[in-house]
Amino acid sequence: MEIEIKLRLTSAAEGRRRLRKAGFRITGRRVFEQNVIFDTPRLTLRRRGLLLRLRTTTGRASLVTFKGPAQRGKHKARKEIEFEIGDAGAFAQVVDALGYRPSFRYEKFRTEFRETGVRPAGLALLDETPVGTFLELEGSPRWIDGTARALGFSETEYITATYAELHRAARSGRRDMVF
Repeated sequence: MEIEIKLRLTSAAEGRRRLRKAGFRITGRRVFEQNVIFDTPRLTLRRRGLLLRLRTTTGRASLVTFKGPAQRGKHKARKEIEFEIGDAGAFAQVVDALGYRPSFRYEKFRTEFRETGVRPAGLALLDETPVGTFLELEGSPRWIDGTARALGFSETEYITATYAELHRAARSGRRDMVF
């Protein structure tokens, strides 16, 4: 079960500064991610609240992710199944043969942070996207709330929307959220 929130930042520098001040250190260098969401032409998966994603990251194995319907409250919680694949092109061919097509593409630069000096209870991800810079906190609700407070955020600033929803809300006029 993935439990998360997003927090809007004014810049990546602001995010790094807040995280360092709260005792977080980089545990995953800044990487460029390309994400492709697959769905049927009638958006059957999206209408059911499901997600099928292929993520390719510079210098890393590609990841396939399935996410179940979101339970939204103060935090977003949803079942997540994720696994590495060696050939992203072959995966795309398989899902195409099954009737799925790319329905949305989004890109971001992501840096991973964890707390130092304690057993990691959660993960802080600094995401630089075409629609803004966000801090994503993943962990238990208690850890998320405590970490958000330590970073200077209130619960009123929690965002549970997906990047696709944030892109649609930004009304960029572009189909995909790419640089």
